[in-house]
Amino acid sequence: MTHDLTYAIGDIHGCANLLEALLARIEAHSAGRPHRLVFLGDYIDRGPDSAGVLRIVRRLHWNDPERVTCLIGNHEAMLLASLQTPGAAEHWLRNGGGATLASFGLDAIEDVPGDVLDWLEALPSVHADAAHWYVHAGFRPGCTPPDPDLQNRLWIREPFLSDECDFGRHVVHGHTPLPAGEPEVRRHRTNLDTGAVYGGALTAGVFTEGQGPAVAFLGIPARRYGT
Repeated sequence: MTHDLTYAIGDIHGCANLLEALLARIEAHSAGRPHRLVFLGDYIDRGPDSAGVLRIVRRLHWNDPERVTCLIGNHEAMLLASLQTPGAAEHWLRNGGGATLASFGLDAIEDVPGDVLDWLEALPSVHADAAHWYVHAGFRPGCTPPDPDLQNRLWIREPFLSDECDFGRHVVHGHTPLPAGEPEVRRHRTNLDTGAVYGGALTAGVFTEGQGPAVAFLGIPARRYGT
């Protein structure tokens, strides 16, 4: 049986040029076959063009919401919290929020366009198909999947990264950048944060609904695009 393909895309962090190149690779790889896009979050912060990344991803989502899934990452959550929680703005700005404001040509968080904030606020934190959980950061080992704790879905590292926990489906995640710029494939999970904004690569894992591990990876090395 032939399964539709799902391309899961790791942390972008404002690297719009890498995203455009990766989307072109995906179109070439899919060769007209039915496929889904799942973005694992962290569209913004640190990189040069968060506004551009959001324009691209939002357009894809609006044009085909049944085929394109966009998950929230911890950096989007920090931006939203900065408008709701006293003191949270400084935390966001220390973690790359200043670059996001600059990409919009803004000085104040309060001036971030309302339609952008509304879109971010509506994003889900997990997506599933028959063989996979897609989430930004991961799940707490021992929980009943998907982890009901939003903080874990957005922020967890340990003990998720070191525990070989079987969540019933292969977990596809980002959040923890990999210094070698290559995806990490474990028995029960795959990490697709290959450090695009740190000079690594922007990576998509290619998955089918009938198999847990990826059938292929597509990567755009940052060095080729001056990022």
